[in-house]
This record gives sequence, structure tokens and C-alpha cells, in this order.
Amino acid sequence: MPAPINQFKQKLLTGQQQIGFWLSMGSPNAAEIAGGAGFDWLVLDAEHGPNDITSLVSQMHALQGSDSSIVIRPPIGETWMIKQILDIGCQTVLVPMVETAKQAKQLVQAMNYPPQGIRGVGAALARASHHNRIPDYLQTANDQVCLLVQIEAQRGLDNLKEILTVDGIDGVFIGPADLAADMGYLGQPTAEPVQKAIRTAIEQIVAAGKAAGILMAAPELVQQYLTLGATFVAVGTDVTSFVKSTDTLAAQYIGGNGVDESKDDAKKKNNSALRSAADVY
Repeated sequence: MPAPINQFKQKLLTGQQQIGFWLSMGSPNAAEIAGGAGFDWLVLDAEHGPNDITSLVSQMHALQGSDSSIVIRPPIGETWMIKQILDIGCQTVLVPMVETAKQAKQLVQAMNYPPQGIRGVGAALARASHHNRIPDYLQTANDQVCLLVQIEAQRGLDNLKEILTVDGIDGVFIGPADLAADMGYLGQPTAEPVQKAIRTAIEQIVAAGKAAGILMAAPELVQQYLTLGATFVAVGTDVTSFVKSTDTLAAQYIGGNGVDESKDDAKKKNNSALRSAADVY
């Protein structure tokens, strides 16, 4: 009996476009609700969300009945963090702040058991092997892990060509918010120079035969990226979705600050175009 098939990875390999959603609340309830929405993939974010291994496992439990694939983003690409994420049963890892081919090679090593890598062998204790009930887990696990590296600085873009040559990388994810900040456009990820750099990067990733991904809330930009060939695109987060819903409801009845405001003011406050910078990650 082999390791479970990684459906997310299989779809990337065949070029199927997958739409995702970001979970940053650290809430199993939020994860369960999102898991029933029909997204192709869901990110459990331990970089900016209040998550540790225990809370990540709880959310994975909540998603057991969902058809959405699970992706976990650790705070940074440390080997011990990746080991824990894989051992709790997540097969796809999105690593932030990757800037060189050397980093990418180290991450590939961390994702795989020897002789291909250096992943520690503790499968008998791990949820990933169904607690040692998958007899061929060790022999088949490497085939099902999926490594996504996140480029979010000019240095990463400058080294993208070399990063794309690293065997074992399944996809490259562009981080618009940090990229914008690094390019001198803090809080302005939709600025044209930033968007031009993103479009160029997606084209380069696709041309190299790798899967390209991004997180973006603006529908017109999402469509641009899909047209360029991006194959895993997240379109929102639990936090911003909840903020928008509660702000809209409050403004409808009492105004955003507990006082009456005109319908025009409420409309402006909740206009997605005016808030787009805050919705891009």
C-alpha cells in the first residue's frame, strides 16, 4: 500500500488550473467551512497566521471530509519545520522568501527521504503514514510530496532563471505584497511596475515548464494571471472575507464606527477597488 496520491500535485503536472483560498485565522471551524465551499486547494498559513503544529493538525482534522487539497506555508524554510509539516500528513509545502537556487536545493533535500534528500525517518510515529498502517509509505512518499517556492523579492526575481532549473521544485508562487515593498511600492501591489514584474515572472515560470501560482483578490488581475498560464491561484482569505462581511453589515445598520453614515459613504468604505491594496498578499 503506497502513500496517498497527491491530487494537487497531479493536477499541476497535467496543467489543470486550480483555484484556492487562504486560511489564516488558525480556526478549525473556519477551515471546515472553507472546506465545504468547493475550492481546489486551501492554504493553512503558519507564516502570518497564529498557527503551530497542533493547530495545523486540528485544521487538517476539520478538513478530512473535504475534497480541497491542503497546502501548508511554514514561517520560513527550515528543515525541521518542513519535517514536522510532512509528518502530520501534509504533502504540499509552500515555502516563503526563497531567493536563490541554493535555497531551493536545500528545500528539495528537506522534502525528501534519503537517498534523494535528508528528511528524517520517523514515519512509524507520524500521521502521514496513518501511524505506520501504510506499509510502503517510506518507499513511495517522495513521489507524492510537492514543493512550492515563494518568490517575493527582487533578488528572487533576479535569480528566477536559476531557481527554475532546480529539480524537485513543483511550482513557483509569486508574493505580490512583499515584492511590491521590496520594489519600493509598500502597500501598492497593484502598481504597474509591480504588476509588470509579476506578469514577466509568470511567463518565465510557465516557459520553464513549472507551475506558476499567486494570491490575488482583484478579479481582473486573477483573470490576467490565469490567461498567462498560472495554474494555482488563490483568490481570497478567511480574514479579509470576514472583515468585509462584518464591515458591510455594520455599515448597513449603524455605520462603521457605531454612528450613522450615508449610503454613499458606506458604499465607498466597502468598495473593493478602494480596498484592493489591503486585499493583496
